[in-house]
Amino acid sequence: MARKSRKNIEAVSDMIYGQPFYNVGAYIRLSVEDNKKKGDSLETQKSILQSYIALTPGLKLHDYYIDNGSTGTNFERPAFQRMLADAENGVINCIIVKDLSRFGRNAIDTGYYIEKYLPSLKVRFISVNDGFDTDSVNPGDGIMLPLKNMINEAYSLDIGRKIKAQQRQSMKEGEFVGARPPYGYLKSPENCHKLIIDEETAPVVHQIFQWAYDRVGLNDIVRRLNEAGIPTPSHIKKATGLISHENLIGKNAWQTRTVSRILSCETYTGDLVQGKTKTVCHQQTYADESNWIKVENTHEAIISREMFDAVQAFRRQVAEEAIRTPKSPYTPNLFKGKIYCGHCGGSLHRQRCERKRGPDVYLFHCLSNSRIARGSCFPYTLPEEELLSSLLTIIQKHADAVIGKAIRLQKNKPALEATRAAIKSRLAALRQELDRDRRLTKSLYESLVTGIITGDEYRQMRADYEERISNKINLAQELERRQKELEAQVTEYIALSDLIGSVKGKENITAVLIDRLIGKIKVFSDRRIEVTFTFESGFERLSEAERYLRELLAPAEGRMRA
Repeated sequence: MARKSRKNIEAVSDMIYGQPFYNVGAYIRLSVEDNKKKGDSLETQKSILQSYIALTPGLKLHDYYIDNGSTGTNFERPAFQRMLADAENGVINCIIVKDLSRFGRNAIDTGYYIEKYLPSLKVRFISVNDGFDTDSVNPGDGIMLPLKNMINEAYSLDIGRKIKAQQRQSMKEGEFVGARPPYGYLKSPENCHKLIIDEETAPVVHQIFQWAYDRVGLNDIVRRLNEAGIPTPSHIKKATGLISHENLIGKNAWQTRTVSRILSCETYTGDLVQGKTKTVCHQQTYADESNWIKVENTHEAIISREMFDAVQAFRRQVAEEAIRTPKSPYTPNLFKGKIYCGHCGGSLHRQRCERKRGPDVYLFHCLSNSRIARGSCFPYTLPEEELLSSLLTIIQKHADAVIGKAIRLQKNKPALEATRAAIKSRLAALRQELDRDRRLTKSLYESLVTGIITGDEYRQMRADYEERISNKINLAQELERRQKELEAQVTEYIALSDLIGSVKGKENITAVLIDRLIGKIKVFSDRRIEVTFTFESGFERLSEAERYLRELLAPAEGRMRA
C-alpha cells in the first residue's frame, strides 16, 4: 500500500479543520399554507439540518428555533427574535436553515438580514438546499440570492392574495370565516362556517342588551355581571380550548370595553357582518365601511333588530352629549402605570374634582367597588397633593443611604480597574488556550489517517476537544458580558444617586423622575403608602455581579498561584 503524502494529509486536514468553531442555531419555520407540503414539515426540516451539521466539521448545534404557523412575510416571530437575541449576545455565531424561504419571504428584509445584519455580528449563514454559505460565497450568489428572495416573496404574496380572495367569497356566501365565534355562539359541529346558539352564554348576551335597552350605564352593567359571578368571554374560551395564551385571557372580571364590544356586534341580530378589519404593514386595522360584507339571516338571532337599533341610538346619544359638554384638559398624570391598590392590586383611578374657585383637586381611588362588585375592596380616596408630600418624605429618607453607597462605589474605582485588568488577562489566556485546542483538534485527523488512533478514538477525542472549545468560548463571552453589565450598573447607580439627591421639594417630582426612580406605589385604605424603588436592588445586583465575576476568574488565579 502506497504511503500517504503528508502534504496531502495536511491539505485535507486544513480543508476540514482550518475554520472557526461555530455554535449553530438551527432555524425552522412552518406557515399555515405550508402545512400540507411534506417536504417542508417540521420533522423534515429538522432531519435535513441535523444531517448537515453532523457531516460538517466545526459545526456544533446549540439549539433549534422553531416558529410553527408563522408567516415568512414579516420577522416578528417569537423563535426568530429569540435567535437574533442569542446572535447579538454571542450565544450563537452561525444560523442554518433548510432553504431561504424558511428564513423569510420578504425579499428586502431577508436580503438585509443575510447581507448586512448577520455579517455585522460576524454570524455565518447557511441555506442547505440553496447551497448558500456566507463563508464561501460564489460569484453568482450576488445575482441568485436576491432573485431567490424575490421569487419566495412573490410566491407568498400570490398565496396570500388567493387566500384573501377565497375568504371574501366565503363571506359573500354567508359563511363565518373567523377563528373564534362571537360570545353567545358556537361553530356548528357539522359546518365550521355556520354559527349556532350557545345555550350557556346566549342568555347573558340577551341580558346585556336588555339592560342597555333599559338605559343602564356600562359601569353598572359591568358591576352586575361581576356580582352575578358570570365568567368572562375569555375564560369561557379558555375552558373550551379556543384560547390558551395568558395575554388573551386576562382577569376573570368583566370590563366596560368587553360589554361595549358586545353591544356593537351586529352578529347578534342574525346577520353576518365581516371584513371590518384589514392588515396593513402586518398590523390589523379597522377597514372602511365600504369594505364590510353583510349577509342577512345567516344564523339564529339572539336579539331582535329593533332592540339592537334602539341600543345603538341610545349609545350615540350618550356619546354626542359627552362631546357637547365642555371640558377643560386634565393635568398630566405623573403616576400613570405606577400606582396600585394595596388590597386588590388593581390600578388606582385618577379623578378630578372641579372647583369654581381655585385649582381643581385630583384624587386617586380604587374602581373595584364600582366596576367589579360592591364590597370587593375597601372604599378610600387619596388626594394627589397628599401623595406627593408622602412620596417626597419617603424619597428624602432614602436619599442619604443611596448617595452614601454611590460615594463608596466611586471610591472603589481602583478595585473595579483591577477587575477589568484581570478580565483582560483571562481573556488573553483563553484565546491562547483556544488556539492550542484548535491546533490539537486539527491534528486529530492526521492521526486518524496515519493509523495512530482508531475511528472510535478519533470521534471521542474530537467530541472532547469540541466540548472544551465550546466551554471556553462560552466562558469568554460570559466574562465580557458580565463586565459590561457591571460597568453599566455602576454608571446607572451613580446617575440614580445624583437624581435622587436633586429632589428638594414637590416641584422636583416629575414624570421622568418617577419613571426612573419608582417601580411601583401601593396605597392602602388607611392612607399608608408603600414604594418600591428601582435603586433598592441596584446595590445588591452590583455586589452579585462582582461576586460572580470573582467566581469566574477564581480558577485562573488558582492556576497562576500553582
